[in-house]
Amino acid sequence: QVQLVESGGGLVQAGGSLRLSCAASGRTFSSYIMGWFRQAPGKEREFVAAISGSGGVTYYADFVKGRFTISRVNARNTVYLQMNSLKPEDTAVYYCAAGQWPGSGYSRTSDGYDYWGQGTQVTVSS
Repeated sequence: QVQLVESGGGLVQAGGSLRLSCAASGRTFSSYIMGWFRQAPGKEREFVAAISGSGGVTYYADFVKGRFTISRVNARNTVYLQMNSLKPEDTAVYYCAAGQWPGSGYSRTSDGYDYWGQGTQVTVSS
């Protein structure tokens, strides 16, 4: 069982930055692919970024490339999402998720992620 708790959301002006954190319980954190998803009002949940268990491989949605950076510190059981150059359209509830796939697999959909946090609200004003 893995429990995930996000933090770091808030209100920021367009062009600003936020760093989200996701703290995980359990002893096997490094065995999980960690992902960040977001869901805006009236929209489906969408993939933002993911990172391999070692942290050596990262994946991003096209709309955040060059602006967001996902990272993890396994010794702290924590994954981060550094968000720069924020836009009003980045406003959403951001969720972290944990999943396991064989080899170098991962998913850009909610399917396969076994554990989810409660979400943290990010609001970007224009």
